[in-house]
Order: sequence, then C-alpha cells, then structure tokens
Amino acid sequence: MTIVKETVHVTVNGIAFERSVEPRLLLSDFLRHDLGFTGTHVGCEHGVCGMCTILLDGRTARSCLTLAVQADGCQIRTVESLGTIDALHPIQEAFWEKHGLQCGYCTPAMLMTAIELLDANPNPSRDEIRDAVGGNLCRCTGYQTIVESIELAAKRLAATRTSAARTTPTSAPATERAKEMAK
Repeated sequence: MTIVKETVHVTVNGIAFERSVEPRLLLSDFLRHDLGFTGTHVGCEHGVCGMCTILLDGRTARSCLTLAVQADGCQIRTVESLGTIDALHPIQEAFWEKHGLQCGYCTPAMLMTAIELLDANPNPSRDEIRDAVGGNLCRCTGYQTIVESIELAAKRLAATRTSAARTTPTSAPATERAKEMAK
C-alpha cells in the first residue's frame, strides 16, 4: 500500500517552506529532520516532558503531539528564531547570566515558554513564571535559576520597551542553511 503524501506550507522563523510529507509525520520530526531545526528537542514523545515545545501561531505547542499536516498554513517559531551566537536575545542572555541552563536539553523549551509568557505578561510574578515552566521537565537546575533567568529577562525587556531606543526583534535573521533549505 502506498502512502499518499500531503503538501504542507509553513513559515518557520520567518521563512516559508513547502514540503510533501506523510500524513503521520510528527511536527517535531518535520522540523528536525526535514527542515534542519534541531533546536527542537524530543524527549518522551508523549507530550509529558515539554522538550519539543515550539510556538505555533504564537502559542506554545508540543511538536511531538502535533502532526506536520496539522501545522499547514501556520507560523512556527523555534529556538533558532531568538538570536545568534554574536547577538543573543535578552532571554538567552538572562539564562546565560543566571545559570538557567546546565545540560541544555530543556533550554530550548524553557526559552520558547518564556517568550510566550513574557509576550502575554511582561511583568510576571514568581508564581506565574513557575506555573508557565511547570510543564517543562528539568533534571539539572531545580528550576530556581530558570525562574531567576526569566525574571531578569522580564526586567531587561521592560527597560528596552520603556527606553524606546530599540525594539525587541520578533525573530532573528535566518541562518544561511535555513534559507537554502527553503528553496
């Protein structure tokens, strides 16, 4: 029996992609293997650990529970959209400075969760931060440094907004590899 492929149109980190995929292909596998966005990690493959968290039309989503065909027509942001090694996003800087990462496996999911939280609530309480990241498992940090990192990021982003000297980019420039893959 031949599996009929379906065409999927998505915009990932500001780059439009069109691919033919099997209907059963998970969005996490599509992002990682077909498009090369390996910052989206896969842990439990049951949606429990949160490692595969991305932003799907601005809302966090578990990409291991979503089929690629379900994302047809959607805007997707992965951790690769945040910054570059030379120009980190303020959330990445805060995680670096406050040691909000250790092994780094949960970091992409924590960062994307923080993006959604701070977009919706620029000044969250500690309890609101804990609630937001509670769906992402971390075995290394005990979460305290993650909470402190998001608090610092919130302060810095607020200062940036009030100064009006510069605005926070919605996405960083795409990598050359991603541009090539879009062709």
